[in-house]
Amino acid sequence: MSPVHSRRPSARRGQSLTEFALVAPLVFLLVFGIIDFGRLFFTEVTLQNALREAGRFAVTGRHLPNPGNPGVNLSRVDSIIQIATQAAQGLDVSNIQISSPQGGAGRPAGGPSETVVISLTTSVKLMTPIIATFFGPNGSYKFTVSTTFRNEPFDPGQSA
Repeated sequence: MSPVHSRRPSARRGQSLTEFALVAPLVFLLVFGIIDFGRLFFTEVTLQNALREAGRFAVTGRHLPNPGNPGVNLSRVDSIIQIATQAAQGLDVSNIQISSPQGGAGRPAGGPSETVVISLTTSVKLMTPIIATFFGPNGSYKFTVSTTFRNEPFDPGQSA
């Protein structure tokens, strides 16, 4: 066997390693980019679902029981926030806003047959630094989700 033939397999291994070193960062960028965009779509759909569930609860005029004080119910607004929080497990819904154009400040969730608007703004930070640079200086995407429902005709005493 000549010396040229004995060196050839190690040269091929070196070539493969070099090709892998050139292609691997692109593959990892693609994979983590797909994961980041998947997280963004998941967040959008989850927030929309959470507000839809909160709106469906809001139109009934019902109240949830207060877990910290048995026998007492939460306010209507706190009940709506609780439903949204349960539906958006793991996501920040602390910036939720509930309003009613007809209800004013005294009845933020509106009264019977009035409109209730539930909106939420939250941000999600992207994991991939290269992709995150396209989403502003802090690398996060801001979501604004809103839904509007008309309240059912319920007992006006439940409006608070």
